[in-house]
This record gives sequence, C-alpha cells and structure tokens, in this order.
Amino acid sequence: MNTWVYIDHFKGNALPASWETIGVGKTLGNVTALVFGSGIEALAKAAFEYGADEVLLADDASLVDYRAEAYATTLSKLSAERTPDLLLFPTTTRGRELAGMVAIDLRTGVMVDVTSLEATGGKITVTRPIYAGKLLTKETCSSRPQIITLRGRAFPKPAQQAGKSGTLTKVAAAIGDFPTKVEGYTTSESGVSLTDASVIVSGGRGVSNNPALTPPAGLDEKQAEIWRAQQGFALVIDLASALGAAVGASRAAVDAGYVPYTHQVGQTGKVVSPDVYIACGISGAIQHLAGMRTSKVIVAINKDPEAPIFKLARYGVVGDLFQIVPALTVAFKKKMGK
Repeated sequence: MNTWVYIDHFKGNALPASWETIGVGKTLGNVTALVFGSGIEALAKAAFEYGADEVLLADDASLVDYRAEAYATTLSKLSAERTPDLLLFPTTTRGRELAGMVAIDLRTGVMVDVTSLEATGGKITVTRPIYAGKLLTKETCSSRPQIITLRGRAFPKPAQQAGKSGTLTKVAAAIGDFPTKVEGYTTSESGVSLTDASVIVSGGRGVSNNPALTPPAGLDEKQAEIWRAQQGFALVIDLASALGAAVGASRAAVDAGYVPYTHQVGQTGKVVSPDVYIACGISGAIQHLAGMRTSKVIVAINKDPEAPIFKLARYGVVGDLFQIVPALTVAFKKKMGK
C-alpha cells in the first residue's frame, strides 16, 4: 500500500503525533512523509529517523508560514499526480483542516479521530469514537485515496534511529494568490502541552468551593468566586508541577472565567489521551468525558460519591479536594525527590 504521512510542525518543530502517525504507516508497508515549509531540511532528516522511507520535501519561502490554502493545494496536486492509496494525518488543528480540504479537492472521504485501524486487501477499516465517545464505530472509505486522521497518543511513538536515511525527493510548492496571510504569532502560556502530555491534572467548577477561604474585601459575588477558583487552581497547578504534568480544565471552569480556554479538555476543547488523567472537582459531564475517556488511567477526586466521573475512573477518591490535592502534592514531591 502506497501510504503518505503528513508531518505537522511549527517552524520546523514537529508535533509528536506526526511521528506516531509514521509508526502507524509503517505497519502497512513503506511510508512517504510529506514535509512542507521553508528551511526544513532538518525536519526531513528527522522523518527518516522516525521511519519514513521517502520524503517529499516542498521547501519554499511561500510556505514559511502555515496557510491552509497553500499547503492543501500543494498536497492535492501531489496526490493527483502520484496517486497514493492512503493519506494519514495526525488529528491536530492543522491536520484536520488539511485532511478536510484535500478530501474535497480529491473528491474522496475522510475518517477523523481514528483510534485503531486494520488493513485487508488494500481497504482500511478504522475504529473511531462517536456520540461524544460513548460508542465506537467501524468505518471504511470506498473512494481513493483513503484519508484518515489519527488521534494523538492513541498509537505508540516509534523509536528514533539516528542516522537513518531514505529517498529525498524535492517537489514544487503550489504558488498562487491565496487570500490569507500570516501577520504574526502570539506566544501562549508556557508549560506542558495538553495534547502531548503523558500526565494531566485538571480542575473543574469544584475548585471554587473552598469554604475556608475568605475573599478580600470589596469583591462582588462573581469576583469572589473567581478569586476562590484561582486559589483552588493553584493547588491543581502545584500538583501538576510536582508530576511534570499539563494543567487541564473542564468547560464549566473555563466558562466561569477561572482559566483560559487553552486549558479546556472536552468535546469543545482538546481531546487528550494521557497515561494518567487526574480530575479534581470535575463531576464528569458527557462533553468533558468525550475529551479524556481514552486516558489510560483516570483518577477522580470529588466530594460527591455519585459524580459520573467515578464510573469512568480506575481510582476514585471521595473527599475534600482542598485537603486531598495538597496531600498528594507533598507525597509526590517526596517520592520524586523534589
């Protein structure tokens, strides 16, 4: 099977999900990696080291910034000329966008957020979650090329083989009067990336319910709630820091203004699959469960023993998070020598 894998990156720094995608492609045969950008020879070299047999390198100044139209047109033209059987993308923001646009250009289908797949006679059968993750469905695509986006951390990352090489083929970038341009970038908050994290500690609406805290004078009811939540999230952040983890949040916490949207885990936030997910004060609304139910180990801390999150958790702690979370932080720091 002629399999192509798109390498998603920012300024030459690949997202780990791209290497996972190469690993999946290798289970199906030889892999051709698609590397688009400007000044990205090192990224092409890394693609070989993670298992690519060939790299199609579009290295052009017009591709220095990601623009969906330019990247999708380049990829669509290459696909029309070379007719791959399968296109694999990581399920990232850029990966999903490109997969959809290329599918329209090539008049084919796209199967998104796939968590497993198998090949039989050139046809790929995928498994993907539906209904906010409550059910799994098996799907196939009858048109060609088959296009699939793979959920990050649902597949193992292949070992890097230093010095491995392959066939490097330089290809032309699509040049056109595309309507968008990049004016600049804004640096987001520092810390561990949610989508790449192996451990995530998340806080929900419950982090604002510490009756032992007295807000400063002069705050109205809403301001006092946010102040309490900030103190509660400080405990979540401390635990995450002790574990080298990312900080997540439920939609309720984000909508209430406790933390920025960049921390939101769920159906309308980020879909994550860490090795360990610790939910603090999160009841477990279906929208939140849809974003983290594929975590390998889920630990829930909630004072309500009937909270839906406990049905999904491997370990559940019923109690006051304002006592439990600091105790966990102390214990982990001691265990890890911090």
